[in-house]
Amino acid sequence: MVSRLILILGDQLSPDIAALKAAEPDDVIVMAEVSAEATYVAHHPKKIAFLFAAMRKFAAKLREDGWTVAYTMLDDTENSGSIGGEVLRRADQYGAGEVIITEPGEWRLIEALNDLPLTVQMLGDDRFLASHADFEEWADGRKELRMEYFYRDMRRRTGLLMDGDDPAGGKWNFDHDNRKPAPGTVDFGGPMQFTPDETVTEVLDLVQARFADNFGDLHPFWFATDRTQARRALTHFVNNALPKFGDYQDAMLSDERFLYHAVISMYLNAGLLHWREICEAAEQAWKDGAAPINAVEGFIRQIIGWREYMRGIYFREGPGYTRRNALNHQRKLPAMFWGGETRMHCVARTVAQTRAEAYAHHIQRLMITGNFALLAGIDPHEVHEWYLAVYADAYEWVEAPNVIGMSQFADGGIVGSKPYVSSGNYIAKMSDYCKSCAYKVKDKTGENACPFNLLYWAFLDRHRDRFVKNPRMSQMYATWDRMDQDKRDTVLAEADAWLGRLSAGDPV
Repeated sequence: MVSRLILILGDQLSPDIAALKAAEPDDVIVMAEVSAEATYVAHHPKKIAFLFAAMRKFAAKLREDGWTVAYTMLDDTENSGSIGGEVLRRADQYGAGEVIITEPGEWRLIEALNDLPLTVQMLGDDRFLASHADFEEWADGRKELRMEYFYRDMRRRTGLLMDGDDPAGGKWNFDHDNRKPAPGTVDFGGPMQFTPDETVTEVLDLVQARFADNFGDLHPFWFATDRTQARRALTHFVNNALPKFGDYQDAMLSDERFLYHAVISMYLNAGLLHWREICEAAEQAWKDGAAPINAVEGFIRQIIGWREYMRGIYFREGPGYTRRNALNHQRKLPAMFWGGETRMHCVARTVAQTRAEAYAHHIQRLMITGNFALLAGIDPHEVHEWYLAVYADAYEWVEAPNVIGMSQFADGGIVGSKPYVSSGNYIAKMSDYCKSCAYKVKDKTGENACPFNLLYWAFLDRHRDRFVKNPRMSQMYATWDRMDQDKRDTVLAEADAWLGRLSAGDPV
């Protein structure tokens, strides 16, 4: 009989995860596919399949390395249905009184595991650049927690893209060069795709049988499901797409789902890749003259800037963060987010892509579905749960601050200094969506007016008291105030009528 269990969660598939580093030869590794984790939101079938397949392969590798692994498959008859239940079942089976755990990325699981009637040793997740203490030290005493300043500290700490004490290229941020509109053609065939092997095929059959009613297409399934494949996917991106990633990272095209994006965040967040190897591969491409600095800097910023910053915010703000609703938005999530009929081509295309791939890039998430949800006044907790469910890279530690904070301004301005809202003009500039839309982006009012145009001004009017003194929004309010009263009344009346149809469940 052993005295300790080592719990490995589905997003902790790293050979150097803290719990494994603390393990001794006689310890038992516990891994489990459980219904509670698969169903607390209705996850996309591709996400479930990816994690179960990657978990099974990781467990097999641990066994090859000599570890004793107690692995529970979803359809095992003795499966208790929860992570905590499986830990207790294995503790009873092996006579264990202690479990070593790497801190989960969700408060829900942290609290559940700390409540186990065992000795629980929860270790910090040192796969991240900034520990909780590091982030607290950075945040302490600051009136505003702006990501840009955190990011600069991370650059200094890692030495990535640094020239001594100065940023390489003379600037910390090349975002100004990364806002080109959609190109006429895309000469990148997309992320590397992998044919399902025997392990993946078995998982796909299981997921098809158990989760066929969930939103999302299971087939075709092409994700990497082990570290070797994930590293190949990274190399493929760096060699073939990174050079143009920066230029077009904000662009959107109806018939191009990936443009020049890496589509490796699900591998990074599940532990198949490490932030350092990704950033160093990108940096080396710049050093070799194979990719321009604007592309490499923008890519690295997403990883050691936004990703690390979002995790810091999530753990600093505590378990109640996902219930924040600073703007008191109460409208229910509309059917169009689940593929219901809509005349809005941009939303329809983004949702269709999400259904097919369990993926949409950051501007589709922020400025199409997120922008719409914010302008329409949708309950931010429902928006949060939708994003958590439908994207393969979504875990609460990274998804919630992006949605509750950045996208929906529901945290009252902790993440963003102003709401990320726009009219249809931004979408028309950065995409080809408007060309195929039933609505007219140039129409500000009337039957065919782009809903983003109506809802944008209605949002500003509705929240005037909160935002009118915001220096980053003063020009918007000045423009609104210059409109004659009849025009403003028309905009507000048409926006209200449109939202009424949305709430009634009518196709809009």
